Amino acid sequence: MLIIGENIQIISTLVKNAVETRDAKPLQDLARKQVEMGAGMIDLNIGRRKKDGPEVMSWMADIMHEAVPGTGLSLDTTNAAAVEAGLKRCKELGVEAMINSASADPERLESMMPLAAEYGCKIIALTMGANIPASADSRVELAMSVIVPKAMELGIPVERLYLDPLALTVNGMQEHAMETINAVRMFKMMLDPPPMTTIGLSNVSNTTPHEGRSLLNRTFLAMLMAAGLDSAIADPLDEKQNEVIRIIEQRDDSTPVGRLLLTLYDKTAAMESLEPDDVDMNDPDQVAIFKTVRVLENKTIYAASYLEI
Repeated sequence: MLIIGENIQIISTLVKNAVETRDAKPLQDLARKQVEMGAGMIDLNIGRRKKDGPEVMSWMADIMHEAVPGTGLSLDTTNAAAVEAGLKRCKELGVEAMINSASADPERLESMMPLAAEYGCKIIALTMGANIPASADSRVELAMSVIVPKAMELGIPVERLYLDPLALTVNGMQEHAMETINAVRMFKMMLDPPPMTTIGLSNVSNTTPHEGRSLLNRTFLAMLMAAGLDSAIADPLDEKQNEVIRIIEQRDDSTPVGRLLLTLYDKTAAMESLEPDDVDMNDPDQVAIFKTVRVLENKTIYAASYLEI
């Protein structure tokens, strides 16, 4: 599981101030912490950055290469000129780059996909146009009719194309969670060889109380991994999330929670649901996972107090 570290994002006050003042140290410290905790790439989210985007992205590539040499960079901005400047600098530095992201929107598709072809880099493609399709079938149709044909036209190998079915918050939009999981499953079946997959993981817990976000994120991740997810833009500083990844990848059934997570993984892979009989209802940690799965499956209506019900 490739984790693309999400923590350098312009909505953060620390990141915003560091970018504005060109203070490399806070950003480099964040990058080092993420890599130390298992991030395989670092996402550099600079927002739209219309005026100075190219200069900022080039500077970010330089300071990241200095802090975490050998670590790939995900260039996250809607400013195509900034993406190109970052790609050029990454190429000069010998740094692996990824574009985050294209979509089926014609303007974004035509501005980002050719850059991926020109620079031979990976690219994330959001399976959306002007809006996010409601169903997994609609997201797959958009991928097959618009995104994949464009990549093939430009000669982008399927292993460099990362399809993102988009995660939406369970707070008011929980019906999308299973559609997202099913879309990942379907992406992996639609081509041979299959495209790669990724997701902005923490979107599933947006606008929910902070103390419950990790549980939602890591439970959703276990289910997505079972569907075939290859990578996630996520917080590598979340140790509990990292432990879920380790348990699944190592098939570690040495603890009751580990056994439950592997049961969840296996049942999701088989398109089955976790059942009460799979859970020790006297174990609060197992009960919390079970209740979270029920929310993600849209079988229990999400509320901030769902664990207390």
